[in-house]
Amino acid sequence: QVQVVESGGGLVQAGGSLRLSCAASGGTFSRYVMGWFRQAPGKEREFVAYISRYGRSTSYADSVKGRFTISRDNVKTSVYLQMNSLKPDDTAVYYCAAATVLGSTSPQAYDYWGQGTQVTVSS
Repeated sequence: QVQVVESGGGLVQAGGSLRLSCAASGGTFSRYVMGWFRQAPGKEREFVAYISRYGRSTSYADSVKGRFTISRDNVKTSVYLQMNSLKPDDTAVYYCAAATVLGSTSPQAYDYWGQGTQVTVSS
């Protein structure tokens, strides 16, 4: 069983950048597909990006494509989300999650979740 902890959230102006980190422990990190999700107030949790076990495959939500980049370091057992050109609509709590299956953008496919980190983008 893997545990994940997010960090790196904060307040940023529109057009700015943030880099989120997710540190994993307690399991074999390379067994897991890693994903980022976000949830804004009053909205459902939505898919942002995922990365395959060795980083060869990635997928992004259309809303972040070209602005966000997901990456992972299996030696450091960490996954990252570089967020550029941030918009007020990106404001949400961002969650890191781990799954044993590849290809799903549904939160139900992810077994392990962090507590989330708040990202606020001001206009």
